[in-house]
Amino acid sequence: MRKLVILACTTIGLGIGYALFGKVAGHYVSPASLFQFGGNALQSAWHSVSGLEAMRNKILLCGVAGMVVGVLWAARRGK
Repeated sequence: MRKLVILACTTIGLGIGYALFGKVAGHYVSPASLFQFGGNALQSAWHSVSGLEAMRNKILLCGVAGMVVGVLWAARRGK
């Protein structure tokens, strides 16, 4: 049950992060391009210049925040 609570909070955090930070010029970036890691030097340079790198970091930080909330909530419910 704890893992389910943590997973749900992490997913909600990622969703909120995507809703807040996933727009570029009024349109949402596709999740596939947002969570695509690696690639060649040209793709890495494009992600840095276009702001996808910073956007990805903000969304992942929201997911981590959701995970922390889930861990705290699951620990509190377990007592």
